[in-house]
Amino acid sequence: MTLLIAFACIVLGLAVLLARARLSCRAWLGILAASIAVLAWAGMPLLLVMLLYLFVLAGWLVLGRDGWRWHWLSRPLFVRIRHMLPPMSDTEREALQAGTTWWEGELFRGSPDWRKLHETPAPTLREDEQAFLDGPVEELCAMLDDWKISDELRDLPSEVWDYLKRHRFFGLIIPKRYGGLEFSAHAHSLVLQKIASRSAAAAVTVMVPNSLGPAELLLAYGTEEQKNHYLPRLATGEEIPCFALTSPVAGSDAGGITDYGIVCERSFEGKRTLGLLLNWEKRYITLGPVATVLGLAFKVFDPDHLLGEREELGITCALIPTSTPGVTIGRRHDPLNIAFLNGPNSGHDVFIPMDWIIGGQDMIGHGWRMLVERLSVGRGISLPSLSVAAGKHASLTCGLYARIRKQFHQPIGRFEGVQEALARIGGLTYMMDATERLTTSALDQGERPSVVTAMAKRYLTESMRQVVNDAMDIHGGRGICMGPSNYLGRLYQSLPVAITVEGANILTRSFMIFGQGSVRCHPYLLEEMEAVSLTDETAGLERFDRALMGHLAYAVRNAARSLVYGLSAGWLAPVPDDVGKETRLYRQLARFSANLSILADFALLSLGGALKRKEFLAGRFADVMASLYMVSSCLKRYRDDGWPDADWPLVRWSCEHALHEAQLALDGILENFHPRPLAWLGRLLVFPLGRRLRPPSDRLTHEVARLLLEHGEAWERLISGVFRCRDPEDIVGRLEHALELTLKAEPIERRLKERGARFRGGCSYPEWLAALRERNMLDESEQRLLAQAHQAMRHAIDVDDFDPDAFIRKL
Repeated sequence: MTLLIAFACIVLGLAVLLARARLSCRAWLGILAASIAVLAWAGMPLLLVMLLYLFVLAGWLVLGRDGWRWHWLSRPLFVRIRHMLPPMSDTEREALQAGTTWWEGELFRGSPDWRKLHETPAPTLREDEQAFLDGPVEELCAMLDDWKISDELRDLPSEVWDYLKRHRFFGLIIPKRYGGLEFSAHAHSLVLQKIASRSAAAAVTVMVPNSLGPAELLLAYGTEEQKNHYLPRLATGEEIPCFALTSPVAGSDAGGITDYGIVCERSFEGKRTLGLLLNWEKRYITLGPVATVLGLAFKVFDPDHLLGEREELGITCALIPTSTPGVTIGRRHDPLNIAFLNGPNSGHDVFIPMDWIIGGQDMIGHGWRMLVERLSVGRGISLPSLSVAAGKHASLTCGLYARIRKQFHQPIGRFEGVQEALARIGGLTYMMDATERLTTSALDQGERPSVVTAMAKRYLTESMRQVVNDAMDIHGGRGICMGPSNYLGRLYQSLPVAITVEGANILTRSFMIFGQGSVRCHPYLLEEMEAVSLTDETAGLERFDRALMGHLAYAVRNAARSLVYGLSAGWLAPVPDDVGKETRLYRQLARFSANLSILADFALLSLGGALKRKEFLAGRFADVMASLYMVSSCLKRYRDDGWPDADWPLVRWSCEHALHEAQLALDGILENFHPRPLAWLGRLLVFPLGRRLRPPSDRLTHEVARLLLEHGEAWERLISGVFRCRDPEDIVGRLEHALELTLKAEPIERRLKERGARFRGGCSYPEWLAALRERNMLDESEQRLLAQAHQAMRHAIDVDDFDPDAFIRKL
């Protein structure tokens, strides 16, 4: 018994020490030797003691002596990895080198530094940004009639286009010195959210010039001449931009574009000019049909060696006026009846001078890095903002509709089936908003985290899909009948557009997030990859050996953390000093961070370069990374908001949901991991006590649903930033008007119910009220109030219908 107690104490003590301490290899070998001595004193058999000392001696010979380690460990691994790693394409290498690594790196490495998260400033607005939201953006939203835009005009009205240009909506990101507004990423996001809550077509129109347009590339890479020429014109809308990347044969595989430019000399504006002869075919280009300046991505070839010895010079970006001879543009696609302008364009033998290349001739071949590094910023703002707007719009409309719509003589929001959908809407909206706030805060601090923005785009648009589907379920027929009164149908129709563009969600999850994240976030992997690729084998081996030793220590620490945190159900995981009721959530976040880190090392060890072809596994790793990032976002928002008690159900639901999703993804990794012995070891380290986390409880689900139905401070914070018009004739304002009258009428209805008076048909509602008035059960003001409340409720829940002839003409 003494031996068993000593053994258990030593194993647990070593695991805790490994999880917390950073000691040298020799120090650890000394601690192991001392531990064996304690076990010998406790009665361990001499033979076993000798075997353990032999193990320590072998460890010292291999790890503690450079020559032995090089011969028996580093060189064999060096050779094996050199043969395992597939050749890296130029686009892959540039994607890995682009941008920065931020909080996602902390989560990936298994020991997140909470100070780095908490020291990120809470998002704020300048006075001019708030004034713009309260003024021009409000006025714009009041001008927008989405039914008229999408069904009648199939475009924004001319007065809306003029308003957008006059108030510089296309210059949100352009510095003031060029005539733009120079808004922060946070303000940019809030502008898009408010517009999107009114019209998806208008939001996309504003979104593209500020993210997918050339302005971002010009600011980062353009020559001074290009900036001075284009940026003032882009800010005022004098130039309407688009950016053409996708071609018919290369969508997600942007590196496979076949559009090309040949280096040559031609006569241009009366002079012999060195330039490029371009041929291209593009599609799905937003604002393309009305663009006056076209950003174009293409490959450059120099067959006559006018620029040097190389013939293939790589992907390049240029700005081309659409009036240039040979450019064909103007036709439109019809993306699911959403009226934003989108279409194909092409060019045949279009000659451009070298100074039309963004950044000039020196930037030939740098186009892919430019796109990955700069347009990924927009990917973290544009579609995530539209997703947040959809969640807030659903929280607003469903919170109102489920309260005023009654079945079986009670609001439908009181039915548990509806409450389940309401809770998902509320919880996912809070999580989306928190994620977007944290992401834009990072962007405003100068970070360019391509993995974070990829996670934000993919997982927020997928959350939007769930939220809008739930909203449609709650509304039933009210949501599916299109017409001027429908405030959900176009949003539902637009879901696949958000899922598809700016990196299709399937590709983003299966390739980008973990594919880039595992290399970018790992503290040693990229260094090891670069070491084995060196042509000087001796220098490469020396560099590899240094990285390997760090990698081994890192992996052992994370294995210990994973085991210790799992055995203690997270109670031994470090948490910030100043947290309260959210302590348990921080502990589980730290635990799953360690789980992610050790399983990622297992996958990299066993699969090597083949891991990028294991998309099932890569997708599940991406699910874990994104879930942990979204939990971090929720905890950070709760802290930034001052820990409001009213928001706690939303915080808890969001975090418990995301942590449960992470647990499912980790379990899926282990269920499908090969070789199986490594999977069994991984399960021991990750789930030593089994899968203990549960999704949000029914009680918590009820609490979140009640927040949406009671319209208190938590609900107001949740929906803040959407456009709200309380005009009873507005398609959403009529809901608020109906709720106001319903709440006033319900005490009277309860009194009538107690006296046995309930409307059951057999006459019209006004006739029934008149009969009650005659029986002195109602006074005149009560009769009038009940009639107004009933009329307002009908106005809010009624759907549109059309004259048959007009309906056929419309089709």
